[in-house]
Amino acid sequence: MTTAGHRSAEEIGRTATGPRPVPELGAQTAAADLSHVDTVLSNGLRLLAVRKPTVPLVELRLRIPFGGTTPLHAATAEVLAETILTGTQRRDRIAIDTELALIGGELNTVVDPERLTIAGNALADGLPTLLDVLADALTAASYADDEVARESARLVERLVVSRTQPRVIAREALLKHVYGDHPATREVPQADDVAAVETAMVRELHTAAVLPRGSVLVIVGDIDPDAIAGDVERVLGGWSADRDAVTMPELPAVAGGDLLLVPRAGAVQSQIRLIAQSLPRTDPRYAALQLANLAYGGYFSSRLVENIREDKGYTYGAHSGFEFTGSTATVGVDADTANEVTAAALLETRYELGRLAVVPPTAEEVESVRQYAIGSLLTATSSQAGLASQLAALSAAGLGAEWLAEHPERVAAVTVDEVARAALEFFAPSRFTGVVVGDADVLAPQLTALGGVVVGEPGK
Repeated sequence: MTTAGHRSAEEIGRTATGPRPVPELGAQTAAADLSHVDTVLSNGLRLLAVRKPTVPLVELRLRIPFGGTTPLHAATAEVLAETILTGTQRRDRIAIDTELALIGGELNTVVDPERLTIAGNALADGLPTLLDVLADALTAASYADDEVARESARLVERLVVSRTQPRVIAREALLKHVYGDHPATREVPQADDVAAVETAMVRELHTAAVLPRGSVLVIVGDIDPDAIAGDVERVLGGWSADRDAVTMPELPAVAGGDLLLVPRAGAVQSQIRLIAQSLPRTDPRYAALQLANLAYGGYFSSRLVENIREDKGYTYGAHSGFEFTGSTATVGVDADTANEVTAAALLETRYELGRLAVVPPTAEEVESVRQYAIGSLLTATSSQAGLASQLAALSAAGLGAEWLAEHPERVAAVTVDEVARAALEFFAPSRFTGVVVGDADVLAPQLTALGGVVVGEPGK
């Protein structure tokens, strides 16, 4: 029963003749039907500049390959990212912050095992200043001892807290399970390693790795793309080197196999993480696989979410999605559950993988995920910031605005049979491996009874 004057969601969604039909989307527009320039400057830096004058702002993304294999690379890279914008030979921290504030701008850095990214924005007429501050940091960052010490101490505090978080623990466990000691597993450095980083090490890393050749600079906003290349060349011309930026070693292919139960004594929740080899965006089958993934667990109305969240209530959220690293790609599945339903949730997760492979998405399901894929891409690229981030991500595979503009047409052309073939080939349960992180004393009896789960050693 419902109270007077109030209708339930089920009542709202129905009419006297049945369920209320979902209206069709209107005509699609291109995701990136924009004027742009894609060129390589004299120092080897690729520049991708796109005109999007929706507001008088510009967005900037600089992506520098930043691989490294030494034991302290990850820790040193984190300290570098925290301190590269704290001062140069011309500007101290206050001067940098002041100049950026005067143009309504900011610059931020983030680093991972694959790349160093500097992201920023400003008023469109402040772009020359934004570029000048960026160039100053790239060519003359000072890494003062007191700044390095201060930021290192803050970073150590954050890492100590971060490494207690279940999702961080699960992520690291998954990467180590599938990649062993590959540098990709060092996304979150150890606090002790950061504490051991000295100023000289940061300066040496900057000289060796903050390099233009092989890097990509994306600028999106109220700009003239044809004129911007000359402006960037003049400002960043002094940033040069006789070698390429350092790419991370290629990841080994992920092979299916047993899941590893990673003991976390006393945990009241568990983290389920599955992973399988996938397709890069450059593969002609990618669009079909993208739709298969959406049908499985890639959006809220997917089979996995309907099963273990809406129907059974095993988790607040379950999700599947792609991860692109270098020229490789994986598809992952994640869900966090209470201990008492972890085995049941894993069983249903595997069941939905098998069902997608042998009972492929219907024409209705395919059309639903098709509209979602196209609509979400258009939404993600509707802002300057969203478009800049999308293009920066695509640049890692050598792609650009053309690929983005053409992708809605690729998705629209995918057939139901193509989605079925992608589901069968890439979502078969035997292709997946992964980890379950939780209290082994509680979880091991049921998980090992399911089969395909082995118990790891505590602390490993």
